[in-house]
Amino acid sequence: MGNLNLKIIYRFLGITAILNGFFMFIAFPFSFFSAEDEAWGILNAGVITTFIGLLLFFFNKTKNKNIQKKEGYLIVTLGWLILSITGMLPYLLSGAIPHISDAFFETISGYSTTGSSILTDIEAMPKGILFWRSATHWIGGMGIIVLTIAILPLLGIGGMQLFLAEAPGPSADKLHPRITDTAKRLYLIYVVLTFAQFFLLKVAGMTWFDAINHAMATVSTGGFSTKNNSVAFYNNLPFVQYIIIFFMLVAGTNFVLTYFALKGKIQKVFQSEEFKYYLFGIIGVSSIIVIIIYFFQDPNLQTTIAHPKVYGEAESAIRHALFMVTSVVTTTGFVTADFTMWSFFATGIFFALFFTGGSAGSTSGGVKVVRHIVMLKNSFLEFKKALHPNAIIPVRYDGKSVSKNIVFNILSFFIIYMLIFIISSVILTFFGLDFLSALGAAASSLGNIGPAVGSVSPVDSFAHLSSSAKWFCSFLMLIGRLELFTVLILFTPFFWRKN
Repeated sequence: MGNLNLKIIYRFLGITAILNGFFMFIAFPFSFFSAEDEAWGILNAGVITTFIGLLLFFFNKTKNKNIQKKEGYLIVTLGWLILSITGMLPYLLSGAIPHISDAFFETISGYSTTGSSILTDIEAMPKGILFWRSATHWIGGMGIIVLTIAILPLLGIGGMQLFLAEAPGPSADKLHPRITDTAKRLYLIYVVLTFAQFFLLKVAGMTWFDAINHAMATVSTGGFSTKNNSVAFYNNLPFVQYIIIFFMLVAGTNFVLTYFALKGKIQKVFQSEEFKYYLFGIIGVSSIIVIIIYFFQDPNLQTTIAHPKVYGEAESAIRHALFMVTSVVTTTGFVTADFTMWSFFATGIFFALFFTGGSAGSTSGGVKVVRHIVMLKNSFLEFKKALHPNAIIPVRYDGKSVSKNIVFNILSFFIIYMLIFIISSVILTFFGLDFLSALGAAASSLGNIGPAVGSVSPVDSFAHLSSSAKWFCSFLMLIGRLELFTVLILFTPFFWRKN
């Protein structure tokens, strides 16, 4: 610890807690004006959190403002932890979620924009708690943008050097040469998208309260809904679901490309290899699911959350297929139907989608499309090198050569990701889950997806998991959200050695 600038770390954690407390104060009026007893628990949580933040901020003044790599890793990981520890206070102090393991799971699921829930009757929850629940998504989604834009590229984490080189970093033809200005522009896009979706959902038939909650959960690719049946509640309002599909697609796109699109530079969007694979991949897989639903789905087999006559009509089949594929690929986790009831083949396709993820520089989780592109290109090049061993053939992405270091970094990330998934699945069986449910819970938590398979399917909650399983899944959500290396490096002995 000797060479760490602890004061700057504590100071950043203080800022994080203060901002968290501010959002709790925003949640307070939703309960207060609804005459809910839980309002005072939310208010007390805001006061405590803000007080902790002020203490950390004002008692750790330092002249040394430099942040080295080690401080960066700690600020990122500890920042998410302090968000989650203080963020569960509204649940605990209001009595809405009285058990710490449940409250922590729900909180970190919110901040990591996973969307898995231990709540079994969401509609019975106080409005203030439901708003706070959605706010954790919005805070986490906004935080991950700054993380991927400003911090991870500087630390060289998980293929983010490629992201830095190709999209949002401080170099030529980017948003702006300064990281702080880049972050401000992305914040603005984030806020504008949230309010635009809120307005459209309200016009489409949602109440204003449901509209703001679903907008926050969509733009952050979180997936918490105010309804027990998630977005399936609106199966008789197709326009609502089409609006959410569109904003899920946007939220899963690199926010820098969204910026270019808003500036009218549409050609830049379609010049991106990642965007083309992302968009046409979703359309392609959705087409397969449409065929399964329309031609091979038993019309008498209705899911427990499906609106009557959902299947058998072309528009309905297209809408539900597109919605569920987009929801899983972007790791949003909203549900309009139970895809595990569409056939084993459809379930297998969705399970494979758990390992795709959205675009780099978006609020979505998972492996990310750009990593798959680079890995596939590198694999095909290995075939060429087998025939021409002396040839120097670099991997090319968006027309530029990708350095070997970045390729190795991405390969390492994927190997570690899959290794963690396999080990986690086995550990979850030790905690009492059947094998299929363990696979689903591990893939969902690590990829920040939400709905899974087995006993944690799209129509089930995580409430039945043991406390140990909930804590373990919480850990998976954290490392998955922070690109694995950011957290795991803290467990290595060389991290703590003096330089």
